[in-house]
Amino acid sequence: MSTPDEPPVADGLAVIEAALPTLPLTPGVYRMLDAKGDALYVGKARSLRRRVTSYTQVSRLSERLRRMVFETRSLEVVTTASEAEALLLEANLIKRLRPRFNIVLRDDKSYPWLVITDDHAYPQIAKHRGERRKGASYYGPFASAWAVNQTITALQRVFLLRSCRDTVFDSRTRPCLLFQIKRCSAPCVERISHDDYAALVREAKEFLSGGTPSIQKRLAAEMEQAAENLEFERAAALRDRIRGLTHVQGKDRVNLEAVGDADVIALHQAAGQACVQVFFFRGGRNNGNRPYFLSTAKQDQSPEEVMGAFLAQLYDDLPPPPLVLLSHEPAEAGLIAEALSLKANRKVELHRPQRGEKKDAVEHAATNAREALERRLAEGTAQAQLLDGVAGLFGLPGAPERIEIYDNSHIQGANPYGVMVVAGPSGFMKQAYRKFSIKAAQGNDDFAMMREVFERRFGRALREDPARESESWPDLVLIDGGAGQLSAAQAVMAELGVEDVPLVAVAKGPDRDAGREWFHMAGRAPIQLPPRDPVLYYLQRLRDEAHRFAISAHRAGRSKALTTSELDEIPGVGTALKRRLLNHFGSARGVRNAALEDIEKAPGIGPAVARKIYQHFHPTDG
Repeated sequence: MSTPDEPPVADGLAVIEAALPTLPLTPGVYRMLDAKGDALYVGKARSLRRRVTSYTQVSRLSERLRRMVFETRSLEVVTTASEAEALLLEANLIKRLRPRFNIVLRDDKSYPWLVITDDHAYPQIAKHRGERRKGASYYGPFASAWAVNQTITALQRVFLLRSCRDTVFDSRTRPCLLFQIKRCSAPCVERISHDDYAALVREAKEFLSGGTPSIQKRLAAEMEQAAENLEFERAAALRDRIRGLTHVQGKDRVNLEAVGDADVIALHQAAGQACVQVFFFRGGRNNGNRPYFLSTAKQDQSPEEVMGAFLAQLYDDLPPPPLVLLSHEPAEAGLIAEALSLKANRKVELHRPQRGEKKDAVEHAATNAREALERRLAEGTAQAQLLDGVAGLFGLPGAPERIEIYDNSHIQGANPYGVMVVAGPSGFMKQAYRKFSIKAAQGNDDFAMMREVFERRFGRALREDPARESESWPDLVLIDGGAGQLSAAQAVMAELGVEDVPLVAVAKGPDRDAGREWFHMAGRAPIQLPPRDPVLYYLQRLRDEAHRFAISAHRAGRSKALTTSELDEIPGVGTALKRRLLNHFGSARGVRNAALEDIEKAPGIGPAVARKIYQHFHPTDG
């Protein structure tokens, strides 16, 4: 019998049973949907009909899946050519739809790569995120930007490759500081020949592919030869490169020199939560590690089940290496390996090592997973206490699940931006941050800016969710400002008919002292907290994060405005044409002041285009 807060069991079962006759016996992916059409659960199957039939045997299901069946109101399926393809599609849909009853990888960050450009006479080494392009060689992934930056710095010391942009490279007339500190060979001013630089590029690529020993032997032989030839300066430079190479490949307890390319993945579960630690190894070197926290990894799910769900989602947007070392072997390890091999177009092996350095690496990753989860649980406990304190301070009915903090940033009204920062029980929810380019408010009017931000934020929320059933509605709104900002926000909310969202304005104390803030709420006298109150520190942290985000949004907008050229406004003048004009005349002002004949003489500018450019700046001259 269902409890009062559960949908009737018969409704969910009836939906599933009604769909069974139409389901094929082929592989595919099924989606259980709720009354609003949102995905409750995504699963894959070798036989869709047989797999979905298992959900009609409610007594054999876990509590989590029973609840899912109870809430199901419709069912959708997609057939695939094989179960391996179904597994890949399932992982993609889970990451995109984030169903409530699936194990979901809560990580939407892209992975940084190291890139060596191949479409330039003197290739550049740099960090890269996003889509790959032709004309470049990519190495990675790296666990973080810090890891790839460290690697680039080390490679610069060893291989002396340039890291400057092509525009900087083309305009240099003397070596930069990197040449002086022996981190670049200065090809921009021909301090190295094209052939010698190409040799450095080949060595760097060989190193990144795992060919360290041969490079080191070759450098050592060249150093000895230079010393014999009394070329002591060259010998010293080679010695410095060998030292740098030795430092890069320095022994580390988690280096796997004999493995080549591999990922080490270890899982730890505690208190109904799960953390997976991943170490990325490429060419036997450690490219860093990253912890992943999983949602809906409940205690009724085994480590093997959690690991299987994680692997499919991890490699949804990441190329799998040839070897994946695991702390727990998934029940469908063979199927997952087949799916990853299909994705990589080569064999991918899943292995749970029992001895040797591979086992040591997995145990080290497991220790990191346990420590990361313990830190998160400890922070969560402290966070819960702080949220209880916030609820008590502002008279909320319970600990807030979503707090929104608002701030503005501008300079005398120029390039104004408003921002929304979001926090909750798990800390800052950066994927929910929003920035608003102020359009209607004029001049240095903070109140008008705040009104515009609230009209856009909550007006849109009401249009998209008039019943206010989604989780995107805040339990508390904090505003950086005093009574004036609070009144502006209250007026907008009253016009929209939203009067049950608590609003609090946080005003700085005398001389803008942190610790002496006043908190303004409607119908209450302003209050202050003791200087060392933990809740005060927490509220300050929320306000400071909003302030930081507002300043970064304003700076980005101001930078974009500063780099916008008058030439951008001329129809038909693209990037290449604009570059020619700027290179010839030196600035947009130079183009504006040039005579028609001068523009016609600019490289690559024909008479018709020259006249269009001239008439843009001189519309009354014929």
